[in-house]
Amino acid sequence: MTGLKFGLSLSTSAAPGTDPVRMAMRAEELEFDFVSAPDHPSGSDPSFETWTLLTWIAASTSRIGIATKVLCGPLRLPALTAKMAETLQRLSGGRFILGLGAGFSDHEMRSFGVAPRTAREKVDGLEEAVRIISQLWSQPTVDFDGHVYSTHAAEIEPKPDQKIPIWLGAFGDRALAVTGRLADGWIPSFGYAPPDKALIMLEKVRSSAAGAGRDPDAITCAYNMEIRAGAVDDDLNVVSGSVAQVIERLLGFVDIGFTAMNFAPVGPDPDRQLQLLANEVIPAVRAGVSTV
Repeated sequence: MTGLKFGLSLSTSAAPGTDPVRMAMRAEELEFDFVSAPDHPSGSDPSFETWTLLTWIAASTSRIGIATKVLCGPLRLPALTAKMAETLQRLSGGRFILGLGAGFSDHEMRSFGVAPRTAREKVDGLEEAVRIISQLWSQPTVDFDGHVYSTHAAEIEPKPDQKIPIWLGAFGDRALAVTGRLADGWIPSFGYAPPDKALIMLEKVRSSAAGAGRDPDAITCAYNMEIRAGAVDDDLNVVSGSVAQVIERLLGFVDIGFTAMNFAPVGPDPDRQLQLLANEVIPAVRAGVSTV
């Protein structure tokens, strides 16, 4: 296997003492492949808005990829998302990855004026959003009448001068099928999709891709996880243990079929975690994969 990618999941906290921009710059120094940020604008804790934060990060870095992990689709109309993504892709020099989700929190959507959707409507909306966005990036004008979204003679210029990857945060059967049919990547979280379940989900993504005449191997499968190398964490949703144990677990995720990993370091010293991951864990995983 070649092309294994490693990312750093950034906090969007705006609390005193937090600095996600500095963390992104540090990740670039340590040669991570990409950084990502979640999208939860509602809440009482101080936070940055994801798209604005990533734009600032793009302006403060020069090489590292930049991803939404994942954008709450219902909070932004697909056509506008298409325009925003093209702009950030162009201004960042082609480094943007559009991570999209169907909308996890009904409370969050309701608080921002979006009516909560049924599970079926969420997946319908996710599929329609991907179709509208992809068409706006490639067609002169777009007319689309869906169950959730519609556009009429929609136009955006310029078009992307290179492909903007779309990664979906999907877990249910219908959403996994959409991922296989339409998306460039799948980014589940360890806490919601532990390895035994992730394996089954990944097989559904690949089967859907093959059924749509696509190459399953062309879909990036990125495992999002909290991680703590060098110590055991009491939280079972955290990938933790000695450095050697963490390396072994990550190699197991590669065996499942994951081709990228997105790390959210936990513990008392995040910068130390960052160094351990960059200097010891990632090189060992790459070496382990190259010998297979």
